Amino acid sequence: MMAQAVDFNITPELRGELRGVRTKALILGVLGAAASAAGFFMEGPNQFYRSYLWSFLYVLALSLGPLTWLVLQYVTGGAWGVITRRSCEAAARTLPLVAVMFLPIVIGINNLYPWAHANLVAADPLLQHKAPYLNLPFFLGRAAFYFAGWLFLGWWFNHWSAKEDTLGHEAVHSKMSRMAGPGLLFIGFSVTFMAVDWILSVDPKWFSTIFGLLCIVSQNLTAMAFLIALMVFLSARKPMSDIITHRHLHDMGKFMLALVMVWAYFSFSQFLIIWAGNLPEEIPWYIARLNHGWQYVALALVFGHFALPFALLLSRDLKRNFKLLGSIAVFILLMRFVDLYWLITPGFRKDSFGVSWLDFTVPIGLVGLWLAWFLTQLEKRSLIPPHALHLEETLAHGRE
Repeated sequence: MMAQAVDFNITPELRGELRGVRTKALILGVLGAAASAAGFFMEGPNQFYRSYLWSFLYVLALSLGPLTWLVLQYVTGGAWGVITRRSCEAAARTLPLVAVMFLPIVIGINNLYPWAHANLVAADPLLQHKAPYLNLPFFLGRAAFYFAGWLFLGWWFNHWSAKEDTLGHEAVHSKMSRMAGPGLLFIGFSVTFMAVDWILSVDPKWFSTIFGLLCIVSQNLTAMAFLIALMVFLSARKPMSDIITHRHLHDMGKFMLALVMVWAYFSFSQFLIIWAGNLPEEIPWYIARLNHGWQYVALALVFGHFALPFALLLSRDLKRNFKLLGSIAVFILLMRFVDLYWLITPGFRKDSFGVSWLDFTVPIGLVGLWLAWFLTQLEKRSLIPPHALHLEETLAHGRE
């Protein structure tokens, strides 16, 4: 297939369908946000902010994960990323919305983090030792630095990608490839520190040297599952029905399988080392998550987040079946909610398992609003960059 013979722009029919989905997502988002606002007064601010924290981190992964994949495409080169590049760019353009969504966490810091209370710090020598890092001005400064870097990278790659459409590949590729290496390093370090700041500091006495890597893998797994679900949706509609082949989805399925395995490896390695060490400063984190009902959530993660997807994704035929692969991707997206809930919520409820209705309305609100904005961004450009390097190879993939 020749690139000149394909129109990569969104068809009027697809545009109308995307706008229908966007409207439904917006309605769900507004209803979820309204119900969550009511829950702030009915359930109390503590429960609201706790539900908001893990829900926000899920939405962050939907924006930051695709940005990581986008930058990685320019680091590695090759044709593998062309098919999803515009979707990753659209997701990266939602980062300003995600930055606004972070504001409730800023407001609710005292409801989320023990180190934000001066009386608790004064009574605990360990919190005093960590106070030079875990203090409000430095916490907010780091958050601003993270978002500034992420927003800049999202803007940079989107700006020069748009220039590529008019000036051609040769005129702009060097600008994107030179920024890709430092950008990937920044994302790696910033997500590692973000994991410490926004997740681990809920239990400020606990620490893990592998947790940042686990967070990076989790974000990229969320992003790949979302991209696969999106590609499956688009593959039944022009122009992507003329472009996507079984081999494209097969390749993405292999990425998802690899990330499921790495997530399991990091999670088990962290657990095994802490279990073998049996140190009093490390084991309370797992004790809280393996008792009082939380152990059943842990078992659900073992089977639903790893064993079942792993067993299914080993099949070559399944990875080439659009509907089955899309179903597994959606299932993994649901399990990502469960994983974040298990990581964060026991830090607030160590002695009992419980679910609030805000644990449903808040993620519905945030994801609905994010999806509506993402689809708005997706409509703005062609679904495939028309002057991308390796475009002809991408179009021929699976048609040899």
